[in-house]
Amino acid sequence: MEIVDLSTLPDSEARYTEFLKQVCEKHGIDHAAYAGMNPAAGTVAGYVTYGDDWKSHYQDQGLIMLDPTLHMTKRSIAPVDWSRLERSDNFQRVFRDAHDFGLSDQGVTIPVRGPYGDIGLLSATRDCSREEWKKQLSHVIGDLQSMAVHIHDTVVSSDEVTSSLYHPTLSTRESEILQWVAAGKSQQDIGDILSISHRTVEVHLRSSREKLNALTTPQAVGRAIGIGLISPG
Repeated sequence: MEIVDLSTLPDSEARYTEFLKQVCEKHGIDHAAYAGMNPAAGTVAGYVTYGDDWKSHYQDQGLIMLDPTLHMTKRSIAPVDWSRLERSDNFQRVFRDAHDFGLSDQGVTIPVRGPYGDIGLLSATRDCSREEWKKQLSHVIGDLQSMAVHIHDTVVSSDEVTSSLYHPTLSTRESEILQWVAAGKSQQDIGDILSISHRTVEVHLRSSREKLNALTTPQAVGRAIGIGLISPG
């Protein structure tokens, strides 16, 4: 599993945009966007790789109030392929304009939920055939989930109020196992390395997911990296 470490980038708002650009480069994606809402701090954040012309049009036309890739996906707990949103009138409205700027209506949004009511959305889009997109998504969805959690937790923990709350702890074994997952090892591999059964590995992974408020192991890895409990693989 490869993940860009935000801590290695300069400490400024531009680092989040740079992070999204690196996500695109690593996975052959045209554009990526992150939107986050943190009720504990009363803040909203947004970073995108789209051009200034589309960003200006999107804002001037108030499309943020209509965009179902934001409003419909934040109610989900699982990644949402945009093909599920196509019948929405608002989807047609937003992407009719997007097409004029050379942007594709093919993409995915990955929701992230934090322990204090915070919500993050990482979206990725690519202009290609439907069949090619499905194949590509199946290969990169795990990494995208990790990256979604990583950028969300970094944005949220940059706020002093939330940062003081955002410190779950893992046991030494849990951290060790997540570190091996980050390095790309399977549960069977990890069991062999640590001389424990793969069922014991899963028990520790389940505990890690619960402590980190993560729905999946990739999300747990992303969260652990984001708050400095393990290092990128």
